[in-house]
Amino acid sequence: MKPMRAFWLLLPLLAAGCAEMGGPESARSEASTATAEQKIESQPLKYLKNRNIKPQPTRPLNVRAKCSTRDAVGTVRRLDLLVKEASVQTFDAQVTMKEHGTCRFSLREFEQIEKMPQALLRHRQESGCTVRMWEQGSTVTIAFNDCPRSCEGDAFSYLWPLLVESKSGRC
Repeated sequence: MKPMRAFWLLLPLLAAGCAEMGGPESARSEASTATAEQKIESQPLKYLKNRNIKPQPTRPLNVRAKCSTRDAVGTVRRLDLLVKEASVQTFDAQVTMKEHGTCRFSLREFEQIEKMPQALLRHRQESGCTVRMWEQGSTVTIAFNDCPRSCEGDAFSYLWPLLVESKSGRC
C-alpha cells in the first residue's frame, strides 16, 4: 500500500513538470517589456535622505606635528611631520608594536609624486610602497600601503594609519 500512496502523491508533481510553460521566446518578450516599463532612478539611501551632507573641500594640506604616544596595548608612535601647501617638508614616523616589531618611515626614502587632492609619497626603491596624507574634518590621516620592507617581521600586518589633529598637531 505504501508504494501506491507514494505514486499518487508524486503523480501531480510529475504532471506539473511536464506542463508547457511557454517557450524561451515568450519569456524574453515578457522580460523586455518589464525592463522597458521600469525606469531606473537613483535614490538616496534612507539614512542620508534628510541630511545636509556636503563634499569635503579640496584644499592644500597644511599640518605640523611632532608627537609621541603610547596606547593601552603598548604600541608606541613617534611622528615628526611638516606639510606646507601640500608639499611634504618633514616626515619621520616610527611605530613600534609590542611583540610584532617596528615600522620606520623617513622622507629621504620617499619622493612626493602628488600634492592634490592628497599628498602622496612613493618609496624610491619599492615602487608599491606609498604613504598617503589627507585631511578629513579636523583630522589628518597618514596611511601606509604595501610597505612590509619598511617594517621588522610581520609588523606591517598590524600597522594602522596615524591620525593627527590638524590644528593642534596632537597624535
